[in-house]
Amino acid sequence: MRISPRDLVSQALVLLALALGFWWLTRMAALNLADRNLNFGFEFLGARAGFDMPFKLVPFTPNSSYGWALFVCFLNTLLAAGLGIVVATILGLGLGIMRLADNWLVRNTALAIVEVIRNTPQLLQIIFWYVAVLQALPPPRAGLQLPGGAILSVRGLNLPSLNFGPHALPAALVLAVALVLAPWLWRRGRRRVTLRAAACALPVASLALVAMSVTSIEFPALRGFNYTGGFVVPPELLAVVAGLSLYTSVFIAEIFRGSIEGVAKGQKEAASSLGLTKMQSLFLVVLPQALRLMIPQVTSQYLNLTKSTSLGAAVAYPELVQIFAGTVLNQSGRAIESMLLVMGIFLGINLLTSAFMNWYNRRVAIVER
Repeated sequence: MRISPRDLVSQALVLLALALGFWWLTRMAALNLADRNLNFGFEFLGARAGFDMPFKLVPFTPNSSYGWALFVCFLNTLLAAGLGIVVATILGLGLGIMRLADNWLVRNTALAIVEVIRNTPQLLQIIFWYVAVLQALPPPRAGLQLPGGAILSVRGLNLPSLNFGPHALPAALVLAVALVLAPWLWRRGRRRVTLRAAACALPVASLALVAMSVTSIEFPALRGFNYTGGFVVPPELLAVVAGLSLYTSVFIAEIFRGSIEGVAKGQKEAASSLGLTKMQSLFLVVLPQALRLMIPQVTSQYLNLTKSTSLGAAVAYPELVQIFAGTVLNQSGRAIESMLLVMGIFLGINLLTSAFMNWYNRRVAIVER
C-alpha cells in the first residue's frame, strides 16, 4: 500500500508534537527538581535497603540493595500473576461450561456466581478472602490436614518441599528444552508417527530426570507455635490469588460461553450425526473452534489480572507497588524514579504477554479463503 505525501507529513507532525511534549515534560521535571536541590538518577538502587520482606522466592536481607529488592518483589508479582492466570483459566472454563448446561440448577448456580462476583469490587473481594476467610482459619496447632501432607492454618498453607541433588540444574535445563521442542515436533509430525511419539516421550523422560534428582522430601512439622520445614505460602498470597483469579474467572467464563455459542450450529449437528455424545462434541468439535475465537478477549483479561496484582498492597503482599512504590519510595525519596521503574516493569510484562498471545493467536487463527 502506497502512502501519500500528505499522510507522511501528518504523521511526521504528530511525531514532532509528541517529541516536543515529552521534551517539555522532561524539562519541567528537571527544573522543578533543581529548585528543590534534587537530582534525577537511579544510583540509589545500589544503596542498602534496610528492611526485610515477609515472603520472598530468593534470599533477601536488610543488607541487600534496593535493586535486589526490586528483583525480589518483581518475582513475587510474577508468581501472583502466573498463579492467578492459571486458576482463572481453569475456573473460567468450568463456569462457562456450567452456564451452558441443560440442568437448570447447574446453569443458574453458575449464573448466580458470575453475577455476584463481577458486580462487586475486586479490592473488596481480596480483603474479604484475607479477613473473613483466611484469618478465620484455625491456629497452627489445629491446622487443617490436607492430602499430600499439606496443612492449612491461619499462618498460611504449608506444603512439602523437595530437596534436589547436584544434578537438578542440568535436569531442569533438559526439561525446559524438551517443553520447547515437544510442540514443534508435534506440528512437524502430522504424518509421521515417530515424531509425534518423540514429542510425547521427550517431556516424560525429562520429568523422570528431574524426579531422579530429588534426594528427599521435607514435610512440615509442628514445632512450638508454628510449623517448620517445607514451603510456606503466606495468607497474603492466597488472598491475592483467590481474589484475582475468581474475579477474572467470571469474565473468562462469559467469554467462553459467548465463543462456544458463536460456533456454527451445523458443527454441533454434524458431531451429533457422527454419534458423538454431548461431552465428546463439546471437547472434540466445539471447544477447539471456540478457543480460537476467544484468545484476543482472554488476553485482555490476563493483562488486567497482571496489573491488578498491585491491589496486593491492600493486604501487605510484598509485590512491586507495596514494596517499591511504597517502602522504597518513602525511604529513598526517589518518587519519579521509583514510579518510572514500577510502570516500566508492568508495561514490559504486559507487552511480552500480549506479544506471546498475539503470536499464538496467529498460529491457531482460522484462515479463510
